[in-house]
Amino acid sequence: MLQWKKLVEEIRKTEEKYGSSLRRPVADAEIIKMNHKIKDELGDVVLPSSYIEFLKNINGLDFNGLVIYGVDEKFLDSKLEEDSQGFIETNRLWYENEWQKQYLFFGDSDTAWYCYDQKEDLYVELDKPSGTLIESFESFDTMLSNALETALL
Repeated sequence: MLQWKKLVEEIRKTEEKYGSSLRRPVADAEIIKMNHKIKDELGDVVLPSSYIEFLKNINGLDFNGLVIYGVDEKFLDSKLEEDSQGFIETNRLWYENEWQKQYLFFGDSDTAWYCYDQKEDLYVELDKPSGTLIESFESFDTMLSNALETALL
């Protein structure tokens, strides 16, 4: 089992203690709808298979200051019970600054962005808002695990 899956399970248990729950997984059709729109909105982007697997487990996350973006609400077959940050809409927001267009943003926290650096072909944690590199990762899985571990501290 991937490390991030164990960490999501820890978060699920923590949320349940307080009478809350995690978001539902997304269906393949909802991911397909989002994928069709990504090219129009963000360019020639291919989502990592591990991010898609994350979405099939939980449609984004908002826990202890960490937000991992989910499928945009307009692509979902049913409404969410709470506000969420969609992958495309949030990336468009961050792309208002020209220098940020080299990154594909998967999430953020109070102090960091979790991204894919398209120029360097590397997953990174950047200081928010300076954009200074904090740490780099070999894969989406390791970046996500690191972000979840930090949120669980």
